[in-house]
Amino acid sequence: MATSTATTATTAATTPAQTPAKPARKAVAAKRAAPARKVSPAQSAAPRKALASKALASKAAASPAAKVAVKAAVQTLKTVAPSKAKAPKKPKLVRDSFTMPKDEYLAIDNLKQRAQKLLRSAKKSELLRAGIMALSAMDDKGFAAILAQVPALKTGRPGRA
Repeated sequence: MATSTATTATTAATTPAQTPAKPARKAVAAKRAAPARKVSPAQSAAPRKALASKALASKAAASPAAKVAVKAAVQTLKTVAPSKAKAPKKPKLVRDSFTMPKDEYLAIDNLKQRAQKLLRSAKKSELLRAGIMALSAMDDKGFAAILAQVPALKTGRPGRA
């Protein structure tokens, strides 16, 4: 038991010695940071609280206006100087299948070879789309004449041979 009382006595002895040292350190730090004239602690705390409350009030008041100003600035940057030119919206693609006579299918092959000679490779879908563009550009008489030359086919898949 003697050891336990001795340890409590030593801790009790060190604790009061430490507490006066802390305010002394704070006083030294306050002297270094304090202005040349002497101000009481109550006088120095009042301006700080007033400044803090003013800063919070101005921050709260300016916050919605600042947000609106930032949004407006971002909008003008987007509209005035777009860094990337917006690509036109890609059209939705439709996948379809159809039946055509073998000689017309060979004609597509011939058109692909013809495009190769012109140093322009072309896919089957590109040729079909070009044909649609050409038909769309025709007047009604020319379109009717070409359409009359195309024979009607039986719909559906061809039978197995």
